[in-house]
Amino acid sequence: MTDRVLVLNCGSSSVKYRLYAGESSVDSGTVERVGEPGGGPADHATAVRDILGRLDLTGLTAVGHRVVHGGRLFSAPVRIDDAVFAAIGELVPLAPLHNPANLAGIAVTRELLPDVAQVAVFDTAFHHTLPESAATYAIDLDTARRHDIRRYGFHGTSHAYVSRRTAELLDRPYDRLRTISLHLGNGASACAVDGGRSVATSMGMSPLEGLVMGTRSGDLDPTVIFHLRREGGMGVDEIDDLLNHRSGLLGLTGANDMREVQARRAAGDPAAVLAFDVYCRRITGYVGAYHALLGGADAIVFTAGVGEHSPEVRAAALAGLDRLGISVDPDRNAGTGDRVISPAGAPVSVCVVGTDEEREIARQTRAVLADAP
Repeated sequence: MTDRVLVLNCGSSSVKYRLYAGESSVDSGTVERVGEPGGGPADHATAVRDILGRLDLTGLTAVGHRVVHGGRLFSAPVRIDDAVFAAIGELVPLAPLHNPANLAGIAVTRELLPDVAQVAVFDTAFHHTLPESAATYAIDLDTARRHDIRRYGFHGTSHAYVSRRTAELLDRPYDRLRTISLHLGNGASACAVDGGRSVATSMGMSPLEGLVMGTRSGDLDPTVIFHLRREGGMGVDEIDDLLNHRSGLLGLTGANDMREVQARRAAGDPAAVLAFDVYCRRITGYVGAYHALLGGADAIVFTAGVGEHSPEVRAAALAGLDRLGISVDPDRNAGTGDRVISPAGAPVSVCVVGTDEEREIARQTRAVLADAP
C-alpha cells in the first residue's frame, strides 16, 4: 500500500495542510484568520481538529509538522515523543508567535491519532551546518550563551528543497554545487548552500534580520532601537511591532504586496520607486557577499511568491553583477515554470524554482521513519 503522510504547517494565524499518498498530493488547503476576532476558528487546536475531521486519513502513516524554531537542540527532523514535545515548548521564547501554534497542532494530532507517528521538521535545522564564524554575533560570549543568542536562520525547508531541485534542473551533483538561494515572499531570506550545506543565511536569531520584507525591516543599525526608546519614548513592544509589522515595503509605501508596489512604481509613485530600489539593492548586496563567501557561485535561484513571479525584481536584483558572471536573459526571465533564466553558456546559472515546503516536510518525515529501528 502507498504510504500516506499528512503535513501540517501551523502559522501564527493560519494552518496549511497537505495529504500525500506516495509522491502525489491528494488533498490540501489553508485555514486562514485563526484566532482573529470575527475570523476563522478560535484557535489552532480547533482548526486542526476541523481539518482532521474532514480528511480521509485511512492508512495514514505519519504526520509531519513544521516547527519554526529548533534552537540548538534540533539539527535534524525527529520523531515526536513527550521529551521532544517538552523541548519544543522550552524554545517558545525564541519563537513566541510560531512555536506555540506548532505545539497546538502537535498536541491535537497526538491526541486524535495516538497510533500514528508524529515527526517534527524544523525550519532552523538546515542551518545547523553554519560555521561558528557565521552563527556567532560579536557580543559578550557569556551573555550570548546564557540567553541563546546566535544566528539560527529560517526558511530552511525551502532552501533545502530549492537548492536540491536546482541541482536536478541543471543536472549537476548536489554535493558539488555552490548555490545562492533567494526565498523572496512576504518573508524573505538568502542562503549560501555549499554542496548541500547551509554556510551563510540572512535571517538571524529571529526572522527579522536580513533582506527587506513585506512588513519587516531586515538589517538595521541597533542604535535605531535605542534612539526610538530614549528619544521617541517608544516601549519595547511598540518597537517590536514597528520593526516586524509596520516596516519593510509596508513602512515605505503603505503596501506590503510587491505586486502593488510595482504597479505604483510603474505609475511613477516616488515612494514605490524608492521601496523597490531599497528592496533590490539589499538583495544585490547579499548575492555579492555570498558569491565571495562561496569562492564563486555555480547557481543563483529565485523562489517563493516574489522570487517566482516578479521578473522585474529578478532583473533589478542582479543588475550590475556581470563581472561576476551573473546576468539575466530578458526573454527567459519573462517565461514561467522552473527554468534557467541566465543566457546560454553563462558562468553562473540563474534559475527560477517553485518552492514546495510541504513536499520537503513529507520527504524528511519519511526519512525519519525509514531510519527508525
